[in-house]
Amino acid sequence: MTTKTVLVTGAARGIGLAAARRFLAEGWNVALLDIDGDNLKRTFAALDKKEAALAITADVSDPAQVERAYRELTARFTRLDALVNNAGIAIFGPILQTSFEDWSRVLAVNLNGPFLMTQAAVPLMREHGGGAVVNVTSISGLRASTLRVAYGTSKAGLAHLTKQQAAEFGALGIRVNAVAPGPVDTAMAKAVHTPEIRADYHDHMPLNRYGLEDELANAIYFLASDQASYITGQILAVDGGFDSTGIGLPTLRGKRLNT
Repeated sequence: MTTKTVLVTGAARGIGLAAARRFLAEGWNVALLDIDGDNLKRTFAALDKKEAALAITADVSDPAQVERAYRELTARFTRLDALVNNAGIAIFGPILQTSFEDWSRVLAVNLNGPFLMTQAAVPLMREHGGGAVVNVTSISGLRASTLRVAYGTSKAGLAHLTKQQAAEFGALGIRVNAVAPGPVDTAMAKAVHTPEIRADYHDHMPLNRYGLEDELANAIYFLASDQASYITGQILAVDGGFDSTGIGLPTLRGKRLNT
């Protein structure tokens, strides 16, 4: 059988790197794409199975760079079976203090990027009978929170883009789904979540902990694999129950646990 190929964006670290490693472990060819070329080189150097991997430096929000990235991919691998749109940025702040430049950059990477990457991927997938796209959105795209006007809006748009893509590409044998991570122990979370914020998250989530990058990678791989062959147009919250609950008050939770 021909070895399947996946392209993972934002793959130099975090959830993207964990997903890339999971696909490599399952025997796929993996193209790792990231805008941070230096970090991507270090990541690639530490990979097992380098013979099955390819590093591509590109900005997913730039159409010319997206086109170049796919040329590099097809020059190395003969097919594309899955795309993981994981690349994203977050700029947090009050709405009235969010500049148009910050707003535009977040939407360019988080929403324009998956649009451009998927638009270019579909013709390659169609050549071999179909494939799968997994968009990485966020719980912030399913429920609003303070200080996240650009980030949350971009991720909400990505959730709907997922459904639009699924509606159109199903006839081509291409499934499109998304995972919506809750709080995950990534470098981004560690940089912006204070101990007080982490405590609030812990109290709110039924599983009472942050997720692990590998747990997100498992969900991404499942949706991209043949195990999810009848699933499309879905947003899977991988969030420890965060989206399922209301406001968790410490006093009430303690009372419930003691009854």
